[in-house]
Amino acid sequence: MPLPTEGRHRVVIDRVRPEIDGGRFPIKRTVGESVIVAVDAFTDGHDELVVELWYRQATQTEWQKTRLKPGYNDHWEGKFPVTEIGTASYTVVAWIDHFRSWRRDFAKRVAAGQDVTVDLQVGANFLKAALEVAPDHDQAVIQDWLDRIAAKDPQVIAKIAEDATLLQAMDLWSPREHVTRFERDLRVTVDRERARFSAWYEMFPRSAATQPGQHGTLRDVIARLPYVADMGFDVLYLPPIHPIGQKFRKGRNGSTEVQPEDVGSPWAIGDRTGGHKSIHPSLGTLDDFDALVAAAKTFQIDVALDIAFQASPDHPYVAEHPDWFRIRPDGTIQYAENPPKKYQDIYPFNFESADWQNLWQELKSVFEFWIKRGIRVFRVDNPHTKTFPFWEWCITELKQQWPDVIFLAEAFTRPKVMYRLAKLGYSQSYTYYAWRHSAQELTEYVTELTTTEVKEYFRPNFWPNTPDILTEELQQGGRPTFLRRLIMAATLSSNYGIYGPPYEHGWCLPAKAKSEEYINSEKFEVHCHDIARPDSLSGVIRRVNQIRKAHPALQYTIGIKFHPVDNERLFCYSKQSPDGQDLMLIVVNLDNQYKQCGFVDLDLTGWGIEANEPFQVHDLLADARYMWYGSRNYVELDPRHMPAHLFQIRRRVRQGNEMEYFQ
Repeated sequence: MPLPTEGRHRVVIDRVRPEIDGGRFPIKRTVGESVIVAVDAFTDGHDELVVELWYRQATQTEWQKTRLKPGYNDHWEGKFPVTEIGTASYTVVAWIDHFRSWRRDFAKRVAAGQDVTVDLQVGANFLKAALEVAPDHDQAVIQDWLDRIAAKDPQVIAKIAEDATLLQAMDLWSPREHVTRFERDLRVTVDRERARFSAWYEMFPRSAATQPGQHGTLRDVIARLPYVADMGFDVLYLPPIHPIGQKFRKGRNGSTEVQPEDVGSPWAIGDRTGGHKSIHPSLGTLDDFDALVAAAKTFQIDVALDIAFQASPDHPYVAEHPDWFRIRPDGTIQYAENPPKKYQDIYPFNFESADWQNLWQELKSVFEFWIKRGIRVFRVDNPHTKTFPFWEWCITELKQQWPDVIFLAEAFTRPKVMYRLAKLGYSQSYTYYAWRHSAQELTEYVTELTTTEVKEYFRPNFWPNTPDILTEELQQGGRPTFLRRLIMAATLSSNYGIYGPPYEHGWCLPAKAKSEEYINSEKFEVHCHDIARPDSLSGVIRRVNQIRKAHPALQYTIGIKFHPVDNERLFCYSKQSPDGQDLMLIVVNLDNQYKQCGFVDLDLTGWGIEANEPFQVHDLLADARYMWYGSRNYVELDPRHMPAHLFQIRRRVRQGNEMEYFQ
């Protein structure tokens, strides 16, 4: 084995966290958040170390530096803020601090009464080296101590190891020799806040008309914006708005027997009028679309478009680029299948096509077309059925030019596939929330998402329903279940969404037994929704979103703790804001029929509440206040009224000798 190029780097930098797959992928944050960096750093012998965190924001070229703090067992930790959308960087640098090592040992020798004559000369040499590079102010401090050493006053010299001003100057200007730098620079994808905190509302534009039998338009969607905004949603997600193919069009409930009035599935994209860069003529024009985007902005709502990379048999791509599709031995094009389901009206792209490069460029241009029309949020249909390298290239290219774009992955698939898509650049992802029902299932799943490495790159978006997902729980549980699933989605995750108006109107009828498909699904027909229905859940939805926007604890998915309850039908968890000031406690009745009661056991240590100290819990849904004492407290919930408490924890604050209040 040959000698190393430089063998005097004595510091070992090991296990920098967070680091995803050896730095292959970036972590994720939003503007205003901090990155907490931990590392194991050590050296041979007993010398003192300096370990620095180097970081730079997206537009910075120079490193900013901060020292990490040592902890137990060679563990070091520190943090830095991310302040700009784009890609930030960080790394770790360390070296032997010979002056601090000398200072520590010198103090011990003085305390032991040893002769320190030679040790003083060693220290003086460290000071002289720093003096050569220090600016005037610190030069004065260092020179003063050199003069004291030259005077040989033992009482003064003994204090050299205690002087904080000298140490501060030496920390800045001591020579840094044989510096070890972590072998790679790590990256942070920094998104705007909406990537971390958002409430999505999905609706079919063609069902936005106010009169039965009419096909809705984009102008009808504009008229629906006040309703969506009033409920507190900030992302309006539209299924595909493109022309729909005629060949093999599906009829109502997905039937292959099609009637002339059947409108087809929006995901069967393309006809003679256009494809992915066109709008269905019955919905309106590009001018109407631009008007919708502009109107939504006045309500601070992002319009999110569905991007489904597939084509109907009538799509112009099929005639112009047949080699972008998979040709079967009989010369026909392979349609989409998920056996036993068949989707004859949809042709998937062949990512193994010999013309894959032009296919990639064209698909990227679809995003670019809509981005240039003001769209900054995309929900991508079935990204797990497209090749991973395409997504990494496409998202990276797009975010380099438009770093504020947000991508939601509709990937109900295996965990490793979902996580890989997140690593490749997806900002958010659908999850398994819809199928997690018991307290144990929910606790285990959310714990995985918030306490493992996954939390660094995977942002969950909880949806209790979608046009494809009507769970058995929603089919059978009635209004209490719709309320409970909404409240949990909105408080367990900082990103959540619903498919409405079916959600606020309690649609619960499946197409058939043991199916999660809706009967008379909007995927295949136009509906007219009465948004003023007196039984609508819109009022509760509005209140839940108001609470979310008022409480920072609910604006982060992390910061969650689960608390034991002596009744398995009750589910209890708390969320605390990063600064520790905002604290929310949520208790949910998982029974959709009967009142449940029990005692919750709270860990008060992290809340700044003494074991026997009173504190107030304010139910923000019912506007009811209760005084609790200690860690064990009684709750009861009747699902016929409200299946959950959203408590704000108000801690006691004293003013003077007499007044106290809760905040």
